[in-house]
Amino acid sequence: MLYPSLRRRLLMGWFIAGILVALLGVIPVRLAIARYQAPYPQAILTLGGDPRREQLAAQLAQDNAALKVWISTGQTPEKSQAIFQAIGVSEERYHLDFRATDTVTNFTTLVPEFKRRGIQHIYVVTSDYHMPRAMVIATIVLGYEGIAFTPVSVPSTRSEESWLRIVRDGGRSLLWIATGRTGVRVGRSLQETLLRWM
Repeated sequence: MLYPSLRRRLLMGWFIAGILVALLGVIPVRLAIARYQAPYPQAILTLGGDPRREQLAAQLAQDNAALKVWISTGQTPEKSQAIFQAIGVSEERYHLDFRATDTVTNFTTLVPEFKRRGIQHIYVVTSDYHMPRAMVIATIVLGYEGIAFTPVSVPSTRSEESWLRIVRDGGRSLLWIATGRTGVRVGRSLQETLLRWM
């Protein structure tokens, strides 16, 4: 016979697991619907951190005149403007957004803007070493919101990021779905704790 407190904890655990399974089941459906309704990207999201990402985004914008570009916490405004002006992309086509503090918030701060504009499919531009983590976050955050994405990698010489960072930010993305918060402090503490255990 289980004690009442243990029984309640088990029931709560099963309830939370059920919600996670339901959420994770909804995401592939929403991604498939978005990709069906918008088979081609309608905008470009560039994750800040390397000027080559913005250069590639500017080239994509030059090749796709209908697409607008969002740069999430990239170079200084002057450097970003110089990159886009050098390729001939007008200021009206790119948006600089400096609200993000990390990769999870690169996505969560701009999702409302994409939804407001009816964007259902975006290019996600980042470095190749960073792409696995960006794809996990994009799958959860964008997928939950019904926005498909096409990854575009910028080549680099760096090795891929650790699976700890990928798992941490995947968890933070799920937290954002559940609470509307990304748990920036919680995510960093969790990573530090996991590294100490290893």
